[in-house]
Amino acid sequence: MAKEFTSENFETQVLEAKGPVLVDFWASWCMPCRMQAPAVDQLADEGYQVGKVDVDAQSSLAARYQVMNIPTLIVFKDGQEAKRLVGVQSKEELIAALDSCQ
Repeated sequence: MAKEFTSENFETQVLEAKGPVLVDFWASWCMPCRMQAPAVDQLADEGYQVGKVDVDAQSSLAARYQVMNIPTLIVFKDGQEAKRLVGVQSKEELIAALDSCQ
């Protein structure tokens, strides 16, 4: 299961993490986000560093990273945005994005 990132833990869990971290910006009412969730959860179960930001509950984080459409998936590396994907992505596309940021 993917972690839940909030404004309280984003700095330590994402920006200070060793290696790339995939962050899924989503909302519970968003049907494409629900379609994306199983692939994100599978990556978490397989040991990748992944988590979710609920844009309704964490609007400041969504604004900080200029998330205009959801799902938006951002790979962070060394505290910086390294890659951004918008829309539903396959598990393979997510793995490729993470691997390209190693």
